[in-house]
Amino acid sequence: MGRHSFIGEFEQMVMLALVRLGDDAYAAGVLEEIRAQTGRNAARGALYRTLDRLESKGLVAWSTEESTPARGGHPRRVFRVTAEGVEALGASREALLNLWAGIEQTFER
Repeated sequence: MGRHSFIGEFEQMVMLALVRLGDDAYAAGVLEEIRAQTGRNAARGALYRTLDRLESKGLVAWSTEESTPARGGHPRRVFRVTAEGVEALGASREALLNLWAGIEQTFER
């Protein structure tokens, strides 16, 4: 990622959910993790478009699990954040913390 390239809010949420879920990071689980942690509901289509975009940037990769009868014979895609993705998340976190530094009291109740 270039010095001035940052990942968007939903992209960050998706990537953080992938990291939290580890080896169990598949679409339905990612949507549930985002909902559980943020209260945000997202459509499966929006998630897949975001995952495709993140993959094209080299920030996320995926593999398929073997199909099972319970899934109607369909394989399940499992996603993971790449090393470049971890770096991008760290850069975004640092940038946001820098922007928050010194203004936290503005938002205290």
